[in-house]
Amino acid sequence: MSPVPAFDIGLWNAWWFMCVYPLQWLAVIVVPKHVAERTSHAPEIIHNRKDRIMSFLTQGFWIGATLYSIFLPMQTGTAWFYVGLGVFVIGVKILVSATLSVARTKTDEPFHTGIYRFSRHPMYLSMIFVYAGVSIAAASWLFLLITIITFFLQRFQMIKEERYCLRKYGDSYREYMDRTPRWLGMPKTG
Repeated sequence: MSPVPAFDIGLWNAWWFMCVYPLQWLAVIVVPKHVAERTSHAPEIIHNRKDRIMSFLTQGFWIGATLYSIFLPMQTGTAWFYVGLGVFVIGVKILVSATLSVARTKTDEPFHTGIYRFSRHPMYLSMIFVYAGVSIAAASWLFLLITIITFFLQRFQMIKEERYCLRKYGDSYREYMDRTPRWLGMPKTG
């Protein structure tokens, strides 16, 4: 990894990897309205000034990462690139699986099927894998730093969403939380 961050417009830059999120949004537009509404944050999740600031920071880092990816050359033809590509593909598979799980879940139920059996927040998990894939494929310490900061910002969002789901779904969501890891793992049985 270079000590000076790369900054060069090019056809083979990291924006190829970051296109996955606008493409997901386009896919959501064509699904029924009740599915599209469930893929965004419920307005009632944001309660106070701290929530608004954290939401703004999270969105700001996503926009910043996306813009930086336009100028971030990938290290094509190197081991960095191929390892990063593999991590990115895992992230895309998680994202697609999570999106399909959301689409198949009834409107009045929390998400708990498909990949949601292994992670309470697979959408956030997918973002970490995609960002890590970009960091590795571009051999960029700056994008890795963005990934780490995004991880902590997402953790705040996760806790806020879990509180909201506990209020909305009650004991059924608490049972889901007890058996399903926040990030990733095998569900607990018993």
